[in-house]
Amino acid sequence: MPRVLVVGSINMDLIVRCVRIPREGETIHGEDLVTAGGGKGANQAVAASRLGAETTLIGRVGEDEFGPRLCAALQEDGVDTRFIAADPEARTGAALILLEASGANRIVIMSGANAQVGQEEVATARSLLGKCDVVLMQLETPIAVVAAVAEAARDAGVTSILDAGAATRAAMSAGLPGLVDVISPNESEAAALTGVEVKDLASARQAAAVLRAAGARDVVLKLGEAGAYWLGDGAEEHCPSFPIKPIDTTAAGDAFTACLAVGLADGLAMTAAIRRANAAGALACLKLGAQPSMPTRAEVEAFLSERAG
Repeated sequence: MPRVLVVGSINMDLIVRCVRIPREGETIHGEDLVTAGGGKGANQAVAASRLGAETTLIGRVGEDEFGPRLCAALQEDGVDTRFIAADPEARTGAALILLEASGANRIVIMSGANAQVGQEEVATARSLLGKCDVVLMQLETPIAVVAAVAEAARDAGVTSILDAGAATRAAMSAGLPGLVDVISPNESEAAALTGVEVKDLASARQAAAVLRAAGARDVVLKLGEAGAYWLGDGAEEHCPSFPIKPIDTTAAGDAFTACLAVGLADGLAMTAAIRRANAAGALACLKLGAQPSMPTRAEVEAFLSERAG
């Protein structure tokens, strides 16, 4: 069984469904309000567990009504939550999500306890690295923590993957691409990191080349409907997406990155792992919410089997 360690964010998502996003100064009526577990770290932990990995999550919640609910839900999905701390001085992180009828979304994140993740969590990660195959991180916790965990993983010889969610130039200034084995941004995150606007495969390659030059061993760029683009050491490939009619694209990238991590931990070649990750991302678009939409290994295998050949 692959073993995945996730160091990252834990949020409660507040999802409002609406026909369209309101314009500046405009008020519109929402159609529904749904609460669901979220946060890129927690989403990826749930996805990794459902995909068959032994999964441990390191992070923080607040001592409020959301923290216990989120931890209980994670436990139900088989995630080891022993290393999630309850912070007495910060609220649990939250995300306000406006979801359009088309499946597109706009998200505002309140970091809360995620911003307090620090050296205690780094020390815990160091103590657990010997028991995992892959460590998975994002940019919804402090950059210094991400850098420290990445350095520890490198020293321990453990594969590290950075989902570049919530990317800023600060991540480049901190040298994060050079500390991780795989960095996986989407188009807007790649632009924030490199300054290259990703609008086609040529610009995707240009952005990936900047990240490779900054030290990343492998760059896996998530391109939405266009699939994914991989640039490695002397190798590159465009992996097309699977056509679907999306219901909610929230956390599709998290399903992708978690599946990529599990695939690599399972010993798959990069292109095979990306194809499976594309399938996981597509499946995540077919259900409402972040964690509720994370697919199982059986669902991914069935999806791929139906599209074989």
